[in-house]
Amino acid sequence: MTEERAKQIGVEFAKKSKVSPEEVELFKKAMIFLITDKKDPWAMMLLGTYYYEKKDFDPALELYERAAHLDYDDAYDYLGFIWYYGRTGTKDYEKAYKYFHHLMEKGNYEGTYKVADMYKHGYYVEKDEEKYERMIEELYPKVRECINVYDPVPEVYTRYAEILAKRGKEHEAVNLYFRAKKFLAQRIKHNSFFGNLNIMRHLIDDLYELVEFDEGYFDFYDTYYLLKEPHSISFLKDNAVMRLKSTEDGCVCFNGKWYENRDEFFQYAEVSGVKLTTIYEELYGFDLLN
Repeated sequence: MTEERAKQIGVEFAKKSKVSPEEVELFKKAMIFLITDKKDPWAMMLLGTYYYEKKDFDPALELYERAAHLDYDDAYDYLGFIWYYGRTGTKDYEKAYKYFHHLMEKGNYEGTYKVADMYKHGYYVEKDEEKYERMIEELYPKVRECINVYDPVPEVYTRYAEILAKRGKEHEAVNLYFRAKKFLAQRIKHNSFFGNLNIMRHLIDDLYELVEFDEGYFDFYDTYYLLKEPHSISFLKDNAVMRLKSTEDGCVCFNGKWYENRDEFFQYAEVSGVKLTTIYEELYGFDLLN
């Protein structure tokens, strides 16, 4: 296998929403070749992220650490999240702070908002909500210029919206939540990573704490709010009726297939082999039946 072919396999694999076992094995073989023979941090990150998204965090941690030794910026980001959330079973806020602060010093926006979070909660550093709010307020105009769906626009927008609501500026906060929702939906269209969906769930829950839910007009991601309680919903895809309902115990049924909870539904629900999150813009006519 050549370096060029191995990288092509990695790029093509990353674009696919569904892969066969054979494609997975070919991808792993290509990445291991690049890691072993070329010491390629890009391949370390790509393979590490494959494991991370599968919630197999131990091999992901090892690969990210190897990439960090090569001073690959994305590695510091993922390592910070692993230790911040205790993905491997143990939270270590000192390590998380070290990685996020290293990124912040490089001007990285994601590292900056996570350092701010640590001041908000008093993780490793002394709790300082004023500093948290100041850092987010200073970051907000910077991320407004971002256009890449993977830039931390919704992460900063939702934090700033919460700050605005706290200051009594609820109208501004609601507008910001809607902008964050639109941006995040585009990101999820390309990558239904569980972390992105978690952000959307919290965003929707917080949004409808501030504004009344409109049962006469809502969209795909607004069903996050409805699925918290027992509801029956219908919507259309290419004029075909889709049925969605939630139960008292939190289970969700979509077109006869059951999911354990709303998170599982949003991550895995499909129509004709295509994830709903990928085609959310093609779903319409949402109607609350009860």
